[in-house]
Amino acid sequence: MMANSDNNRRKFMATTLQSVGLTALGGLLWSGYSHEVKASPLVLRPPGAIKEDDFLSACIKCGLCAEACQNRETNIDKETGKAREGTLIMAKGGDAKLIGTPYFIPTQVPCFMCEDIPCVPVCPSGALDFASLANEKQALDINKARMGLAVVHKESCIAFWGIQCDACYRACPLLDEAITLEYTQNERTGKHAYLLPVVHDNICTGCGLCEQACVTEKPAIFVLPREVSMGRAGDHYVKGWDKKDQERVKDAKSQETTTEISKESAADYLNSGGEY
Repeated sequence: MMANSDNNRRKFMATTLQSVGLTALGGLLWSGYSHEVKASPLVLRPPGAIKEDDFLSACIKCGLCAEACQNRETNIDKETGKAREGTLIMAKGGDAKLIGTPYFIPTQVPCFMCEDIPCVPVCPSGALDFASLANEKQALDINKARMGLAVVHKESCIAFWGIQCDACYRACPLLDEAITLEYTQNERTGKHAYLLPVVHDNICTGCGLCEQACVTEKPAIFVLPREVSMGRAGDHYVKGWDKKDQERVKDAKSQETTTEISKESAADYLNSGGEY
């Protein structure tokens, strides 16, 4: 009897230790993935995604948005009747995104700007915000999406070399709005012009169609989350012509300044030996 009792006690202790060990290992793995997410801010989410920290808390990882994206009508192969690869990917272990949350990679499959935005209405948790994409008629408007912002790397963009290329411009679904071409004279030749792509942040949706269309080996135009790609001037700068700024400073008292710009060059000033 004593022997059986000892064996049962050993088995119980061994099972308990195994369970504790597995739990601890699971916790370590999950904390590792969570840390990886926090250290990887370059994640593009579906249209209507709320602020990233709130998104990670709100998303229940159901995959309904990715399923809706996969099965949208525009994504069905007419010959086979089967769905092509969808834009949205559900993150798996090691993806550097929180497991089970949706994201997309423009160079693989960009967002095709579906007018009905099928991924948003199916979201049950509010992680994809319907209201942020609603127009005046309270209908979904994909042009209001702000998934990211396209950024041009001038050194690798061949348009800045003088080679005429408008691939990103032509691929943009908001033609001549989100991306425009700036005509600048090529002073080296005196006969040719540069056609330089300019991205307008108040219109760009971050769909990534321009990134996929770029002809360079590694895209010279790429989409980044807006929090990463955009600067912030701060409240102490005032445009003057902006109505919001005018409203903000309407009661402020103006102050005269007596600062004069020196006619000396910077080098003369620094070498003058005077006090400053």
